[in-house]
Amino acid sequence: MSVRPSRAAGAIAGCAALAAISAATPAIAVTGQDGERVAVASSTPAWATPAAKIGGTDGGAQRRIQVALALRDRAGAEQLAKAISTPGSPHYRKVLTAGQFTHRFAATNDTVDKVRGWLQKQGVRITEVSANRHLIEAVADNSTLEKAFGAKLSTYQHRGKHGKVENLVAPESAITLPASLRDAVTAVVGLDDSEKTITPQRVDRRASAAQAQAAAGTGCATYWGQTVNTGVPRKYSDQSNEICGYNTAQTRGLYGLTATQTGAGTNIGIVAAYNGDRTFADANRAAAKFGSPPLAPGQYTVKLPDGGFNPDPACEPDGWASEQALDVQAAHTIAPAAKITYYAGRDCRGLYTALNKAVADNAVGIITNSWGYNGDETTASPAARQLMDSIGVQAAIQGQSILFSSGDAGDLSGVTGGKQSATFPSSHPWVTAVGGTSAAIDGAGKKLWDTGWTSTGLVQSGDRYVPTQDRDGPFAGGAGGGVSQVFERPEYQAGKVSSTRRAVPDIAALADAYTGFAVGHTVPSHGYVEYASGGTSLASPLLAGMIAASAQAAGTDRLGFVNPAIYDLAGTPAISDVKHRDGGVWTDRLGSYGGVSVPPGQGSYLVDFDQKPQSLQSGPGWDPLTGVGTPAAGFAAALSK
Repeated sequence: MSVRPSRAAGAIAGCAALAAISAATPAIAVTGQDGERVAVASSTPAWATPAAKIGGTDGGAQRRIQVALALRDRAGAEQLAKAISTPGSPHYRKVLTAGQFTHRFAATNDTVDKVRGWLQKQGVRITEVSANRHLIEAVADNSTLEKAFGAKLSTYQHRGKHGKVENLVAPESAITLPASLRDAVTAVVGLDDSEKTITPQRVDRRASAAQAQAAAGTGCATYWGQTVNTGVPRKYSDQSNEICGYNTAQTRGLYGLTATQTGAGTNIGIVAAYNGDRTFADANRAAAKFGSPPLAPGQYTVKLPDGGFNPDPACEPDGWASEQALDVQAAHTIAPAAKITYYAGRDCRGLYTALNKAVADNAVGIITNSWGYNGDETTASPAARQLMDSIGVQAAIQGQSILFSSGDAGDLSGVTGGKQSATFPSSHPWVTAVGGTSAAIDGAGKKLWDTGWTSTGLVQSGDRYVPTQDRDGPFAGGAGGGVSQVFERPEYQAGKVSSTRRAVPDIAALADAYTGFAVGHTVPSHGYVEYASGGTSLASPLLAGMIAASAQAAGTDRLGFVNPAIYDLAGTPAISDVKHRDGGVWTDRLGSYGGVSVPPGQGSYLVDFDQKPQSLQSGPGWDPLTGVGTPAAGFAAALSK
């Protein structure tokens, strides 16, 4: 990788760019029962409007919260994180240990005791203080929390993806804190229910690889063009039946990985909710079928949450086991020698606790997250966005890479009433946002081409295809992307992105389930099944594996915050610039984004690639589906330098 000292110097000198993003929340003095208190502005989510309010809350209902404590010398921590992350800097990849970070930047023990003591006096029960002294975990009923934070909790109606209507709790007004604590506390997460809208960013094509045996050319194809249904209209010369699911050799071949690029000596962390007890066994059964080596004893570890799991129906517990299976198998396919640690959240509201634990433990060098909010950035509370500031900075200083999938709802216009937006946490400037591609692999396991993942659903009508007409029109899923409403453009995107705001994604990997990845997973209602899976939930762990292979080449277990290096590699042979390509897949069932999937064998559909069913499309340079592109054969070696 070429080093650009002038760019590095600019990044370090121009610290204000990202510092402005993380500016402290303004405060307003008010009078409270326990003396002077300070209102924390922007402490209510955007969806908690008077018009959306539908009632109060159960005062006796228990609620878990996370009180985030401020870093000491926050500006200094951000400056160090940038220097450690920027190619050409004298501090590049000279990381601190978790103990060194905590000693230098974390809240002091006196601060922890001060905040903990106040919470206990309010009747709030402390359950844990994180090892990095970043989070105080606590539990209390709603009435106690209302009194403690000086704000009434009410219930609001929220409409999310697929038109799903949820009733969520949030403060009616800004919360308040004693003036003596305001500088110590940056955010209180959990007073609102924003995190209940978090979902995995996964798309499955279930009705499996066994379809390859179907008669009359209607089954799925094991490689691009192997099976083409000749009994239906053909729209493209380059057309195939949907892919059954690419195997290990095909998936690794897509990125030109060699047999020696295994991620040996590295550690990949996966953060998700709940824990599937069949994950290890299913991964090894799938590995035997699709061509990966098995996970060895001790290679896969699970970190369970304190206090066990909360099977909250709003968090859709059953869906997370499929996500876990995909994440583990995808990361293991690309980096078969890497160790994998799964950090389980107690539910969808416990994901930040699990992510913070992965950072505080500092045992993994790469952390992949295949989840996001069911809506745009404003669905997440300002408290959650502030919480990510400190988590991201600490990870960068420790040399950890944090990856987030960019979402599967495209520009979110079908979720936000026509407004185009990026998702969170992928839009946070201290994470790597991973977008998605559709990809064709030939019978020899070589990449033919790839293009941006955004699917247009067409249904056969006579001798032609016409767009489907459901809630989201012909949009049938695609990588999330766009421009942030809340974060300014970070310096590493200067010269690559024209917007003055943070743009998503940064880079991309395979995500289209119609050209998807073969997964094996035990489903309670069907037993062990094999199927093609996708979504940017796939793209993120695939990239995690490639970063592991790069860290292996560098002789280390971590490369740190990789965005500055990725943007330096844009336009070089290490990153393939993804561009629009005409093509499509035929399928007998359409998993329409805004509608209901049609059972196999009961329809005739064509899925167009990258035809702009919304506003997003791939193209030369950075684009809102694939960022600067997708890893090429030289990516691992180039990123290691």
